[in-house]
Amino acid sequence: MDQEELRLAADFPATPYETWKKTVEEKELKGAPFEKKMVTKSLEGVDLQPLYVAENWPWAGDPSGFPGFFPYVRGTDAVGKTRHGWDIRQEFREPDPQVANKEIRHDLSRGVRSVVIRLDDAARSGADAARAGASVGRDGVIIHDLAGLEETLAGVGLAAVPVSLEAGAAFLPAALALAEIWRKRKVTAPAGDFGADPLGHLAASGSLPYSLESGLSQVGALAAWTAKTFPKTRSVSVDTSAYHHAGASEVQDLGIALSTAVAYLKAMEAKGLSIDDACRQLSFTLSVGCEEYVQIAKLRAARKLWSLVASTCGASKEAAAMVLRAKSAERMYTRIDPWVNLLRTTVSTFAAAVGGADSVTSLPFDAAIGLPDAKARRIARNTQVILMEESNLYRVADPAGGAWSFEKLTEEMAAKAWGFFQEIEGKGGIVAALSSGFLQETIARTMGERDKAIAKRKVPLTGVSEFPNILEETVIRPAPDIKAAVARTVGRLKPAKIGSLEQVEAIGEALSAGASFAAILATGSGKASVPALPRRHLADSFERLRDAATAWKAKTGSLPTIFLANLGPVSQHTGRASFSKNFFEAGGIQAPGNEGFEDVGSCVAAFKASKAKIAILCSSDKLYPELVPAFAPALKAAGAETLYLAGAPGEQKASYDAAGVDDYIFMGGDVLGMLTAQLIRLGVIAR
Repeated sequence: MDQEELRLAADFPATPYETWKKTVEEKELKGAPFEKKMVTKSLEGVDLQPLYVAENWPWAGDPSGFPGFFPYVRGTDAVGKTRHGWDIRQEFREPDPQVANKEIRHDLSRGVRSVVIRLDDAARSGADAARAGASVGRDGVIIHDLAGLEETLAGVGLAAVPVSLEAGAAFLPAALALAEIWRKRKVTAPAGDFGADPLGHLAASGSLPYSLESGLSQVGALAAWTAKTFPKTRSVSVDTSAYHHAGASEVQDLGIALSTAVAYLKAMEAKGLSIDDACRQLSFTLSVGCEEYVQIAKLRAARKLWSLVASTCGASKEAAAMVLRAKSAERMYTRIDPWVNLLRTTVSTFAAAVGGADSVTSLPFDAAIGLPDAKARRIARNTQVILMEESNLYRVADPAGGAWSFEKLTEEMAAKAWGFFQEIEGKGGIVAALSSGFLQETIARTMGERDKAIAKRKVPLTGVSEFPNILEETVIRPAPDIKAAVARTVGRLKPAKIGSLEQVEAIGEALSAGASFAAILATGSGKASVPALPRRHLADSFERLRDAATAWKAKTGSLPTIFLANLGPVSQHTGRASFSKNFFEAGGIQAPGNEGFEDVGSCVAAFKASKAKIAILCSSDKLYPELVPAFAPALKAAGAETLYLAGAPGEQKASYDAAGVDDYIFMGGDVLGMLTAQLIRLGVIAR
């Protein structure tokens, strides 16, 4: 389309970017560096500009291509999702298979189109349920054999409902159990994902109950069997959730996905699959956070990068199209003020949809607390329904296409991710990078940088580090009673008699005879281990402070408190009083408000009545030189163990220090460090 057709502001004089930038520098920034004030730095190494213009993206010739065409930046379907929308998925982790079944059937009748079934920790690690202890029923459904999966899927119309499995190390027996259920129910052309991803499980847990060679061989064997038996099913999953949850940047996430996919391609080709058939066995699951622009660009870059990798490996353009599953990033969810997670989920889901994901799994707002309840699951699925049906996001193929910002960000993220992919391959590939600890160390450094930004609130966490509601009621999700489900499972498990883990038909027969997944995996040889990736949430550090303060309240009857010494007229102290309240309550230190004080006597009397041990002076820079010398010594004499001042002291620091001020809070300071130190001084946290 000719650019002249889109000139909506033709009646106004054109303003070159440099003119706009110069005006901003002179009139708004008043000499402050443009790059520092207006450009947002990211851990991805991609700078977010305040304004994107035509010069940022060579629109002529449409270098991103068109929807449905290689390199698939703009989607793998020429009409996008305009026919039926994207696939609304829901993940189920309820431990009891019978309860999980009720949840699945309920949610399918109310908007969910496909389901993800996550097996419990014990099953995913290949452990015997009779000996696995507390890991049975933890973080997943108690499915350890064919009967457990049958319980979970009873009454589910599998001919119309795609099922995806998250079975960890037990991917092979779990996949064949699902295949056996399809066979019994005469489902002739089932769709779904078997979810074979031993490398992802290894990264998350640190171990496999068989050797890496065996795990990759199982991947190849399952893929070869699936390609012949269930052509609409994808057997291999590249799921980078473990890396993302540990703190990987979006660029690192993409590079890891590519390297993992290459390892699986090699495993499938070793079992005789052509490169095209191998590519058609892959699906990708990427975590999507709530940084809207970056996340949209990430998904668009993912499709481009995979198409380039696959085609370089010899795949046809058609086979190089990525099947992309998007999932809410677990690390962004908070336990404290979980209602804000509704906003995070909405932005994440919006980004996934606009980014062109084939399926989207929106996590419930209480996902970081425990098992989601019915209300949380309903809101999660309805978030997608509203975005699709009421906001009509699906009616436009590639809504981001042609937008200078998204196109430029996509290009930059793809370039950075390609570089990290090459770095991993230079280390010997994903297996070598995990075994050597390279990936674990790299991700830890990235998370460390992010932690610093979170500590200083450069990355704000609404409801936690910013605008905390210290008096909110805690949302509790009690653990379910799983004794009956465990007993039911353990009581029926049987041993297996198979030759090796590559004998697909023999494993199917053993499952039909009642063999447990663990018994089947026990026939494998060797073990694999690497340093496990930690499971992190962005709010962990601040939530630990709040937990300590809550425990202190349970012990003493009240939260630790700071006295707000609001000085001068309301107009002079309100801004900094609000800042101080948010600052300290982010650490669980309550800061009751007041109308302010005009004289030292009333301020000291109020401080003593508050029974607080610490205080903060709140006023304006204009009034501080006059008020601090009078109020600070009086508050210290009245018993203030620590006296803060709200604002940077500048040239007055020596004077304020001499008056008795112990520390200062201001934008850009180490909020987490100061709060931790104060809670230690108060005895709330042990040294």
